[in-house]
Amino acid sequence: MRYDLTDFEWSVIEPVLPMDRRGPKPRENRRVLNGIFWVLRTGAPWRDLPERYGPYTSAYNRFNRWRKAGIWDRLMDSIVKAYDGKVQMIDSSIVRVHQHASGAKKRVEIVAWAEAEAASPRKSTRGSMRKAAR
Repeated sequence: MRYDLTDFEWSVIEPVLPMDRRGPKPRENRRVLNGIFWVLRTGAPWRDLPERYGPYTSAYNRFNRWRKAGIWDRLMDSIVKAYDGKVQMIDSSIVRVHQHASGAKKRVEIVAWAEAEAASPRKSTRGSMRKAAR
């Protein structure tokens, strides 16, 4: 409900949707579209689609059928045109995570040389502590 299509958005999208297919005409395109957008926005599995959007199989099948037919491209073109090109979309191909935050293996080698260790003074004791101990 909170993120469902507005009346303006629906007026832009509705003319682009296919209505010339064989069989029964799709009745509740807006409800199914809101369900598809809910799944895409939340990242939830299709089976977790709330009941108010109808059967998850309807949303899943329509999403895939429209993807194969190129309807999503036409739909996005009409939305961009309606908003005069002022549409921003962010996905994982744009947003990058820093290499240290991405869970990459850290390849740090720790090498301890016995000769260098024996020749150097202890670094864990502060200089003022050594003077006080004398």
